Amino acid sequence: MDPSSSPVSIAVFFITIAISIYAWYGRSNIYDNWAFSPWEFTHHGKWYLVITKGFIHADYMHLIFNMMTYYFFAFRLEKTVGSFAFFIIYFGSLVLSDISTIIKNRNNAGYRAVGASGAIAGIIFSYVLFDPSSKLMIFFIPIGIPAPIFALLYLAYCYFASKRSNDQINHEAHLWGAITGLAITIILFPDILPYFFHKIF
Repeated sequence: MDPSSSPVSIAVFFITIAISIYAWYGRSNIYDNWAFSPWEFTHHGKWYLVITKGFIHADYMHLIFNMMTYYFFAFRLEKTVGSFAFFIIYFGSLVLSDISTIIKNRNNAGYRAVGASGAIAGIIFSYVLFDPSSKLMIFFIPIGIPAPIFALLYLAYCYFASKRSNDQINHEAHLWGAITGLAITIILFPDILPYFFHKIF
């Protein structure tokens, strides 16, 4: 990691780890106050929850998985697009990934969500636009998957998993985070789509 070329991504990385651990063991109720609640967002104007939830995680496995994925993509993306664009892509994906969650659960006072998965999905999909010839690895699969194929499979999985909704994972946040990452990148870099298609064809 080179702090001079990726200061925002490095700061987010270490701050997220520190706050997540502090939320588990610190003598405070930061976990309860920072978890995302569509009810609190809608009925009490706690708009900041769409941001704070990205800095806390449910447990060690949740944190490790997210930060490992972040590690492999975020630093390289910031070096490619610059710190300002990275900031917009990451936090834009973090915030907008919860739109469907807000709509569906705005009257569910018991619903809570934590984690940076939506933002990280946005980072991955932004990275794919800049490096479509890369191959991405999935845990337990020993071969790399071409980035465009991985992206399509990921979107399809998130879509169908969100329809089934039989686990505790917010697949819709992953889906909309990925789409947001793509959209923001295309807006910030209008020439990226011709570049992307030129590389894959």
